[in-house]
Amino acid sequence: MPSTERPETGIVKEERSTRLPGAQGLLRWLYVGRVTLAIAIFIAAAFEAQSLPPETIVLIAVAAIASVLLSGWAFWYTEIRGQPSSRTFLYSQSLFDVALVTTVVHVTGGPASQFPALYIVVIAVSAVLMPLTSSLLITTLASLLYVADIVWWQDVSVTSAVWLQIAVFVGVFLVTGLLASRAQVAEREARRATLEAGDILRNIRSGVVTVDGDGNLVFANPAARDLLGPDISDTGFVSALSDRAPELARLIKATQQRSLGSLRGDGVVLREGRPFPIGFTITPLDAEGSAPYSVAAIFTDISDQRRLQELRLRTERLEAVAELSASLAHEIKNPLATIRSSVEQLGVSERSNDDERILVNLVVRESDRLSRLLTEFLDFSRVRVTSCRTIKLSEVVKDAVVVVQQHPDCTDGVTIVVDAQPVKVEGDEDLLHRVVVNLVLNAVQVCNGKCRIAVELREAEASELPREFRLETGVLLKVTDSGPGIPSHLRDRLFEPFVSDRDGGSGLGLAIVQRAVQAHRGVIWTDSDPTTFTVVLPSKRAAEVNS
Repeated sequence: MPSTERPETGIVKEERSTRLPGAQGLLRWLYVGRVTLAIAIFIAAAFEAQSLPPETIVLIAVAAIASVLLSGWAFWYTEIRGQPSSRTFLYSQSLFDVALVTTVVHVTGGPASQFPALYIVVIAVSAVLMPLTSSLLITTLASLLYVADIVWWQDVSVTSAVWLQIAVFVGVFLVTGLLASRAQVAEREARRATLEAGDILRNIRSGVVTVDGDGNLVFANPAARDLLGPDISDTGFVSALSDRAPELARLIKATQQRSLGSLRGDGVVLREGRPFPIGFTITPLDAEGSAPYSVAAIFTDISDQRRLQELRLRTERLEAVAELSASLAHEIKNPLATIRSSVEQLGVSERSNDDERILVNLVVRESDRLSRLLTEFLDFSRVRVTSCRTIKLSEVVKDAVVVVQQHPDCTDGVTIVVDAQPVKVEGDEDLLHRVVVNLVLNAVQVCNGKCRIAVELREAEASELPREFRLETGVLLKVTDSGPGIPSHLRDRLFEPFVSDRDGGSGLGLAIVQRAVQAHRGVIWTDSDPTTFTVVLPSKRAAEVNS
């Protein structure tokens, strides 16, 4: 069945547009009362037209017409257009009401009139809708106009009854204003202490769904629909979920059949043919009743957490391999140099024959190859930021691409396109140069022929910055190639040392890249279709100098 609890409701919107609950309704009653009063006075004057002076009839007619026009405009402004009642708007309404009541009191006899009590209504309404200082001004104006009408226009002395009436005005202002002020303070404190559940559910990144006992969707926040897909059905929700998130659907069904308390788990969600991991918590909502139970499920995309965990494990392994590589390289390189030198001396000896010289050349060549391999081991173990300064990374990228283009493996069929914005980072220029060279050269060697390689460098958008690394600003480097892609058996081990499917490759190039990126407090990952290596580096970092 369709969702019955939507956070977007007209009631919430209306409550936010007023100062107090019911203030909008109070304005509506004010419009109706004002028009009703004006029309009633006009009708009464019409019946007494023969006994009233012409100027009084004209004054009453003008007041009635003005009341209808102003009330109609105010209704259109606040109700039809939905505009908030600003302080200027409320001032205009209150001033007109004071003038209208003064007109009614004047034409009905001044101090002998029965209508001065209408001032009390105007003062009370202004005290509810407006701040205390504004309401005090309205009260003062009403009192002055009341006295002025008696003294100047009615030419009557101010009696104690008049002063008593003014005292009533002030008393109504004080009581109503203080009560309204305390109500406003209580409302603000209540909103500060308790957040609206609808706002929380709309803005959190975790998906929240409520499912009834029949497996139908009762509620889903926007994050849930983003994670599961906007096309998922409300009716038969659990059944439809079985194909998209089988682990989540299985535990929802189990919780519906028997109250198991809160269950935690993880699984995958399939969207557009691509799986991504989620973690979820499922809780029965009516566990005291009988099965099947309604349940609530909260779930979150944990792709970033999984990626961060894998990066940490990979870093630990790389550190261990780096220490071992450094130790072995130092232990082997010196004896190897001695062996090479000794064999080379034997090769130039007069007593050596041609066969021995061939063997000597073979030993020297293989010794040189082992020496280069040991040098790579040492480079792998020595990946450290030794000089940290602000550099133009765009120039580093362009220089690195020029180096790769001169490499023997970069044939005429390879096209390298560079789109580098002028961005700057704080880091080790030599180390970052090696990162770009290794990434681009790796793409060239994987293609092994005709291919296109795109190198992109720009400022990273906020959504592209990994949340776990808490980067405020960063730069993004992408290397994309049109080659055959990453073999499935290497995809999860791509950055591990000694992993390579290329003849003659040591398997240390990408491992060095990852260590260099991590030394700059950055992160690197890969994507397929097409093969893309993405590096995110912080724009600024503290220098890390190691002796």
